[in-house]
Amino acid sequence: FTNFSTRIPSLWELLRLSRQNIRPWSEFLQTSNFKTVANVSRLTNRIIRNLAYFQSNYLFVFLGLIVYCLLTSPLILIVLGAVFYACYKIKQNSTPVAFFSKQLNTNQQCIAVGVASVPVLYLAGAGAVMFWVLGASFFVISLHAAFYNIDAIVTEDTETFLSETV
Repeated sequence: FTNFSTRIPSLWELLRLSRQNIRPWSEFLQTSNFKTVANVSRLTNRIIRNLAYFQSNYLFVFLGLIVYCLLTSPLILIVLGAVFYACYKIKQNSTPVAFFSKQLNTNQQCIAVGVASVPVLYLAGAGAVMFWVLGASFFVISLHAAFYNIDAIVTEDTETFLSETV
């Protein structure tokens, strides 16, 4: 199991790799490539190919919707800021705390702050925001994947993105 954890990339490494694989936004938003399909089998093929080709772009659409929700929900932003500030102060002091006769190190203290913030985030509306982001992302990405004609930019000869190993 020790070797298993070294193969999992960190969040920042995943974002860096996704940023390297991002398709040009002018190509992603090319309105002349939005067309309807003739039948359902072509639709499913188009959706699968678009999801594979534009997966990094779709990830950044999802992250953009998260940022939008955080900026338009000031109470959630305040709670998250307080949690990050509390963890920053805990890491800065780096003193163990006794809790029910058990010593908690700084990582355990930050986890406790995160767990304690869950009810406050729920009261601030984070559950509704989370489901709104998931629903809006699914809707926007599904619409783009269903109507974007990938055949206009990718031919069978240049279609190596489906055979790439990640």
